[in-house]
Amino acid sequence: MKSWCFLAFLWLAYFCYGTLSCPALCKCYSRRAEVVCNEIPMTDYPSEALPNDTTLLTIQFTNVSSISEQDLNATPVLTGLHLYSNHLQNLSSHLLRGVPLLSTLDLTGNKLSELPVDVFSHAPLINLVLKNNLIKKADSNWLPDNSSLVWLDLSGNQLTEMPTALLQKLPNLDNLDLSNNRLHKVSANSLDSLAKLERLNLQNNKLETLHEFMFHSTRNLTYLFLSRNKLNKLPQNLFEELRHLRLLSLDYNQLSHIPAGLLDPLKFLDEEGLDLSDNPWLCDGKVEYLWRWLKKNKEKVFLPNTIICAKPEALVGRPVISLTENELNLQS
Repeated sequence: MKSWCFLAFLWLAYFCYGTLSCPALCKCYSRRAEVVCNEIPMTDYPSEALPNDTTLLTIQFTNVSSISEQDLNATPVLTGLHLYSNHLQNLSSHLLRGVPLLSTLDLTGNKLSELPVDVFSHAPLINLVLKNNLIKKADSNWLPDNSSLVWLDLSGNQLTEMPTALLQKLPNLDNLDLSNNRLHKVSANSLDSLAKLERLNLQNNKLETLHEFMFHSTRNLTYLFLSRNKLNKLPQNLFEELRHLRLLSLDYNQLSHIPAGLLDPLKFLDEEGLDLSDNPWLCDGKVEYLWRWLKKNKEKVFLPNTIICAKPEALVGRPVISLTENELNLQS
């Protein structure tokens, strides 16, 4: 009788909570089929101890240095895998073949550099985060054609060129983060395939200028981050298709002037949605367009009094918006 009760208890526990196994030092939350391994002295991926019904798995701040297709075969219904800040150096080819339901993969803060062909194929990924690794080139063969990817984060790597060939496979992408890389040029057609793109982060790169047609296919762009580059000039019609833009950051660049009409298409900027601070503005006659635009749209500018003159000497430190027509030698 006792043995029958014990077996019934085990059956009930399995039915309600799933498999009873759990990796050592990890926490398993059976009701939501989640496993969390956080800040433990783990060196190997715990595939043998993972419940096979796991749908969410987090392994972070450990010494795990590799993961293979065989490792992931242990969790065939996995939908979210977060491998934040481990010591991963290599990923196996066809990594995701055993997790056909995986939609989110986060590999932030590892030591990944070169990744094999088809590494992210075989799963319907929606979110892919490769932030803060050592990647120098994003290969177009990582993902299949017409990928379902919506979110791609390649920030904090060592990219020197836009991954144009890879982006051409991502027609559903609405968020692209390439900040904190070493990009020095963006070709005219780099974003042509990203008609659904809403958020683009290119801040903290080495861009000196942008092609005038760069944003002509990204009409849904809403948030654009270009701060902390080396931008010293911008084409007059650069933003002409961005009529839904709500936020634009151009702070910490090398802009001394902007062309007349540049900001006119941006009718729907949020309050304080434009940041032009910390540029070396030359306050001569060519700054008239910026001066007039600031006066008319002050509420759309973040800290307008930080847009200050770097030259001429007589106006150094003066906010552009505070200048008078006489100081700019303008005729009424």
